[in-house]
Amino acid sequence: MVFFAWKGYEMKHIVIETEGLVKTYRRYRKKEGIRGSIASLWKREYEEKTAVNQVNLSVGEGEFLGLIGPNGAGKTTLIKMLTGIIAPTEGRIDVMGYYPNDLKNEFKKQYAVVMGQKSQLFFELTVNDTLRLFKEIYEIPESEYRKNRDYFVGLLGVQDLMDVQVRTLSLGERMKMELIVALLHQPKILFLDEPTIGLDAMAARQIRKFLREVNEEKGTTILLTSHYMEDIKALCRRTVVISHGIKLYDGSTDQLFEQYQKNRKVIVTFENPVGDIALKTDEIRLTGNEPYKKVYEAAIHRTGELFAELMRYNPKDILVEEEDLGAVVERIYHAGTDFQRTEDDCESDEMTEQNRNGKGGLS
Repeated sequence: MVFFAWKGYEMKHIVIETEGLVKTYRRYRKKEGIRGSIASLWKREYEEKTAVNQVNLSVGEGEFLGLIGPNGAGKTTLIKMLTGIIAPTEGRIDVMGYYPNDLKNEFKKQYAVVMGQKSQLFFELTVNDTLRLFKEIYEIPESEYRKNRDYFVGLLGVQDLMDVQVRTLSLGERMKMELIVALLHQPKILFLDEPTIGLDAMAARQIRKFLREVNEEKGTTILLTSHYMEDIKALCRRTVVISHGIKLYDGSTDQLFEQYQKNRKVIVTFENPVGDIALKTDEIRLTGNEPYKKVYEAAIHRTGELFAELMRYNPKDILVEEEDLGAVVERIYHAGTDFQRTEDDCESDEMTEQNRNGKGGLS
């Protein structure tokens, strides 16, 4: 039995492990116009795109892992390899003792995938009928089906939506049903790709609360990709950052944002038009200037001073947003390896600490 020791965590049984994982795509290039189309009949030009490059990853049972990075970083490609949708070009991959791309039924019954921009629901059926259909697909016993359905429906508070057509549900309501469908067969691992994309603040909070309870009460291992830092901060103790297919960071979520999140976005609105505002606070930058609205980028430690100055102009409202995730990832990318944290580093730290305390190594 293999165990994973990550600093600050209990020793956990590994359910996902990759080593030197690579995925390379070969794509066709054609010059513009009919001449390019005709020329390509005799000679085609191809280029190789490496979506995932030498990624090593270990995930312990029951973890809630955040996976972040800019668009095109390789996050979704990694999830597709972990679930067997596509095969890796190189490297070793093990998910719960299976090679995912073998697509064995025993394996497929132990995980679930929810993608925010793709639906697995049947839009012309009612929610109850859709759940019944998935019950048959996963061969769930009737008593287990009713127990799981009632538990998740109650947890999300969607009892009054069970007999309506899926096509009539709002975006937030559909995402709740996507999660119920995914968890109906009690998977050991849940892969979530942008589950809160397009949702309003209230719906996103409800989804986050639901996922936290599923992780804590059911012990479900969850991998979450998101562009919303609030999702990652609220749910994931550990975060992996990927950019250009390369793993840049693997470690504490708190440490990640403490080290690399430097600024906040401050949006100020006014009842009456306001001209240019002369501010004395250092380390701020005006990024939006309209008569009824001003937008500032301010260093985190300067936001208090900025608020105090802005209050003198009688604002209607002040909204504070977290810095864009892309800016955080860019800082990590430019920082190189100075603050990269890998699972190997963390295991070494743990063993060093145990040896110092006379506890010996891991077994």
